[in-house]
Amino acid sequence: MAIALDQPVADFQAQATSGQTISLAGLKGQQVVIYFYPKDSTPGCTTEGQGFRDQHAAFEAANTVVFGVSRDSLKSHENFKLKQAFPFELISDKDEALCQLFDVIKLKKLYGKEYLGVDRSTFLIDKDGVLRQEWRGVKVPGHVDAVLEQAQRLNNG
Repeated sequence: MAIALDQPVADFQAQATSGQTISLAGLKGQQVVIYFYPKDSTPGCTTEGQGFRDQHAAFEAANTVVFGVSRDSLKSHENFKLKQAFPFELISDKDEALCQLFDVIKLKKLYGKEYLGVDRSTFLIDKDGVLRQEWRGVKVPGHVDAVLEQAQRLNNG
């Protein structure tokens, strides 16, 4: 079942960096930002991750935990996280379970060839597990600031 605004997000479990298993139920009481990106260590994905890294303290102050998600392996994620000094965990979604839950696999084109890829998207889930905001087809410049602003607004009620 796909997600919908102002509806609870189905609980999930996923493997993340630092040997963690992340579950939505385990995050109750905190706001959650989940951002999906196409590939570790590519220019746009690095810039987006750095934006979340640089605003990490502000997200924490807004009672919001951030997770990055792609189909890359945990090993690739660990290297990416270490190299960029990300203070948040990256979730490996090799089986595309989260990608399907959040409906982020889209038909894309590169050099005239069509393929199924991850549509850069971000989701803001409130402390009760309800989806409150979604950004799809994200352009990186200014995006993290927009997400932070909504997280702060939601946290302040």
